[in-house]
Amino acid sequence: MPDSQTPDFYDFDGLLTEDERHVRATAARFVDDRVLPIIAECFEHGRFPVELIPEMAELGLLGPSFEDYGCAGLNNVAYGLVMQELERGDGGIRSFASVQSGLCMFPIHTWGSDEQKRTWLPAMARGEAIGCFGLTEPDGGSDPSTMRTAARKEGGDWVIDGSKTWITNGTIADVAVVWAMTEEGICGFLIEKDTPGYTTRDIAHKFSLRASVTSELFFDNCKVPSRNRLPQAEGLRCPLSCLTQARYGIAWGVIGAAMACYREALAFARERVLFGAPLINKQIIQVRLADMVRRITMAQLLVLQLGRLKDGGTMDSTQVSLAKWNNVRMALDVAREARDMLGAGGISLECSPIRHAMNLESVITYEGTETIHQLIVGREITGISSF
Repeated sequence: MPDSQTPDFYDFDGLLTEDERHVRATAARFVDDRVLPIIAECFEHGRFPVELIPEMAELGLLGPSFEDYGCAGLNNVAYGLVMQELERGDGGIRSFASVQSGLCMFPIHTWGSDEQKRTWLPAMARGEAIGCFGLTEPDGGSDPSTMRTAARKEGGDWVIDGSKTWITNGTIADVAVVWAMTEEGICGFLIEKDTPGYTTRDIAHKFSLRASVTSELFFDNCKVPSRNRLPQAEGLRCPLSCLTQARYGIAWGVIGAAMACYREALAFARERVLFGAPLINKQIIQVRLADMVRRITMAQLLVLQLGRLKDGGTMDSTQVSLAKWNNVRMALDVAREARDMLGAGGISLECSPIRHAMNLESVITYEGTETIHQLIVGREITGISSF
């Protein structure tokens, strides 16, 4: 029989290996025991719970898909399940882990020198060093080719000028993976905190991802030694490859948010009595719950196949775009529906759907807006770019 709580309507659990189920259970316990008891207060007060970072590292949740440098060596399906459980807790927790793993450790692991890998990857896996990813600019948004942050060679160093915005982990990061325009094109640099000319500032007054650090980065005659340039990271394809890693994790993560909202709506419908009967007896409530299960089930099967393709080395970035587009839209719709079903109380942080819905308003925009992913898929099926 299908599990109506998870939900698992197509025996998704049976499609996983024992190791994958174990990884999911480990991440789920962490979320249940450590994240859920504090996350509403963190969201309300705009605080990222940095005290959870060492525990996440101890469980192998940082850079888990790498097999070396002290990382857990999980397959990509297991990594996706970790993202799912973390976002079941909160999108801010998943965003931290996604940036640390997919946007920072990935480019260092892929294009960094041996010295850069030895310096940063073990420390980042242990949670002793935090990373951020500097690509988006105030006037850039969906078009990173308009990059204004520039790096020029000066003796044995690089001098960087410009700014980045909407950067997760920015003010708590020990190292920023920053993309800048050079005479040779776009290149990647590792900029360490306290580097002269490099400053950060938190973005305030957010109504979304409040339990996450979101920052601006500024570079004013910032001198970076040549050894801090990622030696093999050249061209726009490199930061876009990083985004593909992050988008993959997002496509899994948002299922966790949808599951949390569905579970809460289901529990409320069983308990709430209206017009002499529990809400769950009403046809319209059953239709709405059934539609949530339909959406979540389709999203689960989509990312599972995507993960198997990624583990097999045949995944294409346009397939990630389809999954990110479909699953974030699914999760946002489920969160809004659950919030409505909870009635007036649904706007309170005592209920999770309003928090997830507000977070998902950011997730549907960052790492490529919904429209961008629609156009990526459109370009793939027509052969025509309409950007």
